[in-house]
Amino acid sequence: MRHRKAGLKLNRTSSHRTAMFRNMVTSLFKHERIRTTDVKAKELRRWADNMITLAKRGDVHARRQALSIIMEKDVVHKLFAEAAKRYGSVSGGYTRIVKLGRRPGDAAPISLIELIYSEGDKKKKKRKKKAKVAEDKKQVAEKKDAEEKKETASEAKADEEEKGGVDKEKDVVEEKEVEGKTESTAQDSNDKFEEKADAPVESKETEPKEPEAKKAEDDAGDSEVKE
Repeated sequence: MRHRKAGLKLNRTSSHRTAMFRNMVTSLFKHERIRTTDVKAKELRRWADNMITLAKRGDVHARRQALSIIMEKDVVHKLFAEAAKRYGSVSGGYTRIVKLGRRPGDAAPISLIELIYSEGDKKKKKRKKKAKVAEDKKQVAEKKDAEEKKETASEAKADEEEKGGVDKEKDVVEEKEVEGKTESTAQDSNDKFEEKADAPVESKETEPKEPEAKKAEDDAGDSEVKE
């Protein structure tokens, strides 16, 4: 019987086993979920719970103990910064294991181990999602309004252009009619001037000469009578 012998050997030496779980704990807190075999996931849960307990304590000694296990300083600082907000109201149950089936190569059972959020964090996430959905709806509505305004503006412009085209056509027709009238009046005036030019002009000089000719004839007749 294995009384007072915690942990699994996993057919590895102690140094190999501790190095493997240190790497796995670092990856779990860095990516917040990893895939591994069922046996390793169950053992990794124990390591992760100890690290979260140290982070909730938050003192310098706990930080140094965590640094002796987790292999990246940035991961430790992130864990200690978020642990109080994320797990402050919860004592235990920090991880979740979900079985995924068997591995194709050797048919080993595979599980997904991930960190879970507390109820307060879930509510905050839901609120953020609702706010994002509301913002997306507002953006969609604003885009629709802008498109409708553009369509109405384009239709108004088209109507104005059509009206302008009709008015231009009317102006062109009126201008053509006015030009035709002016041309006709000009032709009539030219015809009248031509008629006046063609008409015979009576000279004023012949009118006074007629009585002079008659006087000359009368004088000639008188001279003949005298002789």
